[in-house]
Amino acid sequence: MTAAPEVASASTPSDPRRARRSGLLLVALVVVPALLIGAWLPVVGGAVSALLLGLALGTTGIPQPRHHAGIAFAHGPLLRASVVMLGFGLSLAQVAKTGLDSLPLTLVTLAVAFLTAWGLSRLLRLSGALPVLIGIGTAICGGSAIAAAAPVIRARDHEIALSMTIIFLFNVAGALLFPPLGHLLGLSDHGFGLWAGTAINDTSSVVVAGYQYSQAAGELATVVKLTRASLIVPVTLALAMWVARRNRDGTGHASLLANFPWFILGFVAASAAGSTGWLPASALHILHWAAQLCIVAALAGIGLSADIRQMRATGPRPILLGLGTWFAVAAASLVAQQAMGLT
Repeated sequence: MTAAPEVASASTPSDPRRARRSGLLLVALVVVPALLIGAWLPVVGGAVSALLLGLALGTTGIPQPRHHAGIAFAHGPLLRASVVMLGFGLSLAQVAKTGLDSLPLTLVTLAVAFLTAWGLSRLLRLSGALPVLIGIGTAICGGSAIAAAAPVIRARDHEIALSMTIIFLFNVAGALLFPPLGHLLGLSDHGFGLWAGTAINDTSSVVVAGYQYSQAAGELATVVKLTRASLIVPVTLALAMWVARRNRDGTGHASLLANFPWFILGFVAASAAGSTGWLPASALHILHWAAQLCIVAALAGIGLSADIRQMRATGPRPILLGLGTWFAVAAASLVAQQAMGLT
């Protein structure tokens, strides 16, 4: 009579690990082809490929309850770990030295992005985390900003997946349309670098558009983008405070500690460590590769667990929100450049 409880207790600890392994294996089945597609089509990238493949696989009914633990680990701890590791590639010294002049322009586009996203979300009657994710993804650095903000505002998987997909559409549009538009507008290398760095969402698309325009434009656009990416820390902390105020506890005090994005401190520490030069280039390369791999795995998990029916139910309104916000930021960058005499 006493043997059964002993067997049950002995097997219980292994069950969560076995369930996690099962889910992570399914995530790996998405990650491998996504990385191959990303290497073949760099403009699309492995992360977006993983998201789309995960969404497609999720509709087949293959993900089962036994996979949930591993999938949740992929888009939870792995996602936060990727944000921390991304910090090693952000040189705070370089941003402070060469990006300071672009900071006022960056702040203008940041304000325009959030105000436009807020106004259009009310006009389009969109609520929840989706307008915040699209706003922060457009304002700062695309998928990385969404990855940092999503755990803070407790976004649902379908909201993360939809915002990532929308941001990706305008990343591709920016990489393709900005260079010919820059020539049509007669922008200098400096002016185009500022425009691309402040108005295109994702770093890879900024680099593609900038260097397609000219070497000088590409270098400036990359630095401006680093300055913009550094704002992920104060913006995410501000979001944490906003969430805390909305979720006051019974004593009337905002539970900031409960909503504080502790992984952002890891991001700051990693950025500081990467800026000191203590780490060799080979280590930084490995950390950058590991961060990208974790992002791909996280987006695979998000795609596998996202609810396609909820995404469809929103209709075209999120795309209109993303389009309006992106257009407002692109226009505001050009106008602000002229007003500040930065062209």
